Amino acid sequence: MNTNFHQFTATSLQGKEIAMVDYKDKVIIVVNTASKCGLTPQYEGLEKLYKDYKDKGLVILGFPCNQFGKQEPGTEKEISEGCLINYGVSFPMFSKIEVNGKNTHPIYAYLKKELKGTFGNNIKWNFTKFIIDKNGNPYKRFAPVTTPEKLRKHVEDLLKK
Repeated sequence: MNTNFHQFTATSLQGKEIAMVDYKDKVIIVVNTASKCGLTPQYEGLEKLYKDYKDKGLVILGFPCNQFGKQEPGTEKEISEGCLINYGVSFPMFSKIEVNGKNTHPIYAYLKKELKGTFGNNIKWNFTKFIIDKNGNPYKRFAPVTTPEKLRKHVEDLLKK
């Protein structure tokens, strides 16, 4: 059986189990986040992208991760408050996960298998971004330093399909 992104579930920051099939027919950006990282200001760009395209079919899913330099040490409540207060994040955020190693979240195990990185499969740092098309197929992987603005053209192209 073919696997696609819509077969997975994840727990929201509020503790609710969310089925990825809820995002069927949407272009999805999946990003591992951290609130104490040099790249944390990317939250602003992600939020802008989300606001610009959410009514056209884009959703951004943030997955906090503490595996890189322990840059996401907070509790779910602290992460939620920090994202909202500091960056006005309104896109869905999920509970803290691991993106590498034996406890890798199934969503990340799948995305890493489908879209290899430049230097192997492992996630290298916070704010690695994956775009998934409306049918749940992984489309493209972007390095942590790739700004959300650089994803705009890809999002627009996929929204038109």
